[in-house]
Amino acid sequence: MTQIAISAARSQLGDLVRRAAHGRETIALTDHGHVAALLVSPQVIEDLEDALAVADYQRRKAEGTLGEGIPMAEVRRRLGLEQK
Repeated sequence: MTQIAISAARSQLGDLVRRAAHGRETIALTDHGHVAALLVSPQVIEDLEDALAVADYQRRKAEGTLGEGIPMAEVRRRLGLEQK
């Protein structure tokens, strides 16, 4: 993870954002030597959210606390995917 002081980042913000967005590089912005914020790609956040959802599903499945669910035929009907 690249660290850069907020004061130095001001003049490089466009480049830093592009590096985070396209290079999937995490950039830590520091304030007085402490990490104050992170620049990360939206894809990284989406991947983390997906992994969290899967882990939550697996936990609930293992605990036996999953809800009843929706039958596939009903899902297809709601999405307008019924074959006629």
